Amino acid sequence: MSRDYKGRKIVIYPQYIDSTIPRSRGRRIPRNLAVSKPKIEEIIKAANELGLNPQYEESAYPKYWWMKGRVIVDKVGSKLNTLKIIAKKIKDLRK
Repeated sequence: MSRDYKGRKIVIYPQYIDSTIPRSRGRRIPRNLAVSKPKIEEIIKAANELGLNPQYEESAYPKYWWMKGRVIVDKVGSKLNTLKIIAKKIKDLRK
């Protein structure tokens, strides 16, 4: 079944793609695809380079209420797919 994701947005908290955080605390992608301690600025830069129209919001992930910041981006395929391509882009940018 094909889904049309055009115009859809998703929220990305840094914890979703952080390899230092266990899945039980919020990581959404496999550790080998995740990035060590991603910064909001890196997520925004990666999303910009991928053409995902990032928007920053000053909001905290509930399990890490003291860590402020999340990014809203255009959805590419599934949410999991979008998280993977952003993590991969951050890894490329760090090289």
